[in-house]
Amino acid sequence: LGFITVITLHSEPHRCSPALSPQEGIPVASDAHQDLMHHKFVIVDGLEVWTGSMNFTLHGAFRNNNNHLRIQSRAAAESFTCEFEEMFLEGRFGALSRRDTPKPQFRIEDLSGEILFSPDDGVQDRILALIESAQEEIVFMAYAFTSDPLAEAMIRKAGEGVRVRGLLERDQAQASGGEYERFRVAGVDVRLDRNPYNMHHKVVIMDGRVVITGSYNFTRSAEERNDENVVILHDPWSAAAYLQEFERLFQEAGN
Repeated sequence: LGFITVITLHSEPHRCSPALSPQEGIPVASDAHQDLMHHKFVIVDGLEVWTGSMNFTLHGAFRNNNNHLRIQSRAAAESFTCEFEEMFLEGRFGALSRRDTPKPQFRIEDLSGEILFSPDDGVQDRILALIESAQEEIVFMAYAFTSDPLAEAMIRKAGEGVRVRGLLERDQAQASGGEYERFRVAGVDVRLDRNPYNMHHKVVIMDGRVVITGSYNFTRSAEERNDENVVILHDPWSAAAYLQEFERLFQEAGN
C-alpha cells in the first residue's frame, strides 16, 4: 500500500530562511555535457519519491506555478533509484542512458501509475497514444511547447469533437518553434498565463482520469536529448486536483 499526494504551488509572498551551506562529505556529481540533466526528484529511504516540475529554488517553490508529487511506493522508488545511479555512479546522461527502468508501473490501492524516463523510454510515443485514446477532453499546462507531433495530435482530436484547452507560459509562447499560433489558428482555446514570474507546469489531463506530469517540457530537446522523467497517473482523484489548478489558472488568464 501507499499514498500519493498532489501539491500545487503558485505565486504568493513568502519570507524564506537563508540558504543552508552545503554540508561537507556529501558527494555531488555533474552531468558535464551540453544537454540538460533536467530532473527534479528526491528518493527517500527507498520508500517514496518526490517529483514534478518544481526546481529546488526560491522561484520554484514560492513564485512560479509548479506541481509536485509525493509518491509512497517501493516500485516507484526503485525505478527512480535506478535512474539516479545510472547518472551518479556510471556517468550515463542523455544519449548514453539505457532503457532499463526496472518497474515502469506501480499501483497504490485504486491508483495505477507509469514511470518513463527520456531520452530512452519513448516518452513522446506514449503521450501520443494517450492523446489518441482521449474521448471527451484534453487540457494542458505547458511552460514550453514546441513539439509538432503533440500539437498536431491535439488539434486532430479537437477536430474529432474532443474539447481541447491549454495554458502556456507567456514568455515562452512566442519562442522559435512555439505552437501557440498553430493552436489559435486551429480554433483551440489556448491562453497565456498571468503570473509575473513563470507558469512552469508540464501537465496534460485527459477525460478527468489521466494525468501526465513530471520534468518533461513538450519539446524536441526533452524527447531526444535531456534527462527527464514523466509520471502518468490513472486516477480520477489526482485528475480532479490537477484540473482544479488548471481551471484556476485558465480563468485568471482570461480570453
